[in-house]
Amino acid sequence: MSNSIEKFESEIAVLIPCYNESKTIEKVVKDYKQALPDADIYVYDNNSSDGTDEIAKKAGAIVRYEYKQGKGNVIRTMFREINAKCYLMIDGDDTYPAENAREMCDLILNKKADMVVGDRLSSTYFIENKRPFHNFGNKIVRFLINKLFKNNIKDIMTGYRAFSYQFVKGFPILSKGFEIETEMTIHAVDKNFRVVEVPVTYRDRPEGSVSKLNTYKDGLKVLKTITTLFKEYKPALFFSLIACLFLVASLILGIPVVIEYFQTGLVPRFPSLIVSGIFLVVALLLWSCGIILEVIVKKHRQLYEILLNNMN
Repeated sequence: MSNSIEKFESEIAVLIPCYNESKTIEKVVKDYKQALPDADIYVYDNNSSDGTDEIAKKAGAIVRYEYKQGKGNVIRTMFREINAKCYLMIDGDDTYPAENAREMCDLILNKKADMVVGDRLSSTYFIENKRPFHNFGNKIVRFLINKLFKNNIKDIMTGYRAFSYQFVKGFPILSKGFEIETEMTIHAVDKNFRVVEVPVTYRDRPEGSVSKLNTYKDGLKVLKTITTLFKEYKPALFFSLIACLFLVASLILGIPVVIEYFQTGLVPRFPSLIVSGIFLVVALLLWSCGIILEVIVKKHRQLYEILLNNMN
């Protein structure tokens, strides 16, 4: 990677993961070719059955394929295969206008951000989106991540983002589906990347275009991802919270037995005392595990910083 020509295939790569977006993909490709005439437009087809790939080719996109189903799988392949100074990720459903594309890419190219978030929620999302449970879900996810990871990112699940080369090549993608945006956000916050939000207008899908996001099924996956990443990124706090629950249960069971012993000199409720002692031991073990894992996580952060330094 010593030679910049070998390292970067293009200055800007527009990444469009697609699954059955024949109604909109032509317009999306043409809009972004006009907004970013020097960019390479990549459409990664994810087992579409409606001719999305052929339409994208005719519109001028570079079409490639990912056969493992799921948005996370597509983005993993995109990030592995493409080398660019700036990556702009959008959806193929024509919900994100191209008018903000240049601004978002310039923030990356001028090294003012490592990840630029296209913030829909501060703009037209709640007006345009006709699915009320999606709106509620976005609010819940935003609240949880901002509270757990002490940040104030306004739109956690937007599919409109720009990334630096360092972020893309150093991002270990584990998600397979729509929870990928949540994973990106938590990774950026935890690894102290520069995150900049740009308010963008949002328009609902045109008539005939169907969302692939299942509100309940994918919503549960997102919540599971938040819980898993909370455990992995902040183990001391995660295990301490669970330890506190066991400690409280131990005290509720044990304190009356202790009080009764001092009053009468007898311990008539041995089962309560035994369970209380077990809960106390479990609480101490959980707390100890959290402390040990926190040290390991800190060491991983140090190694990650070394990895990023070697990319420069």
